[in-house]
Amino acid sequence: VQLQASGGGLAQAGGSRRLSCTASARTFTNAAVGWFRQAPGNEREFVAAINWKGSTTYYADSVKGRFTISRDNAKKAVYLQMNSLKSEDTAVYYCAAVDQGGITLAQAMGVMPRSGSWGQGTLVTVSS
Repeated sequence: VQLQASGGGLAQAGGSRRLSCTASARTFTNAAVGWFRQAPGNEREFVAAINWKGSTTYYADSVKGRFTISRDNAKKAVYLQMNSLKSEDTAVYYCAAVDQGGITLAQAMGVMPRSGSWGQGTLVTVSS
């Protein structure tokens, strides 16, 4: 599955931004999708994840209550709505997908870093 992340840019602290992750393959509709981010000098970290039908979501504690992940399988897209942005949200954001194939979202997230398909990343810069 080829993924394309978009929607990055400059935002002010307290503002909002919506990222999109779109796919080229119909198999995307069977895939768990995760958002990850990597700030300069830091390791990549998990942000949010959603299962194939959109009924289960996970969030990192640092974004819980501020970010919302959703998906539209008809459009083969997953979104990350980011509100109340903070300077520490500045990072390159990546989306990744892995076929759930009967496994739980938690299991899918376990294999995603090694076995998932990854997009190219989109930079979000939050100015304070």
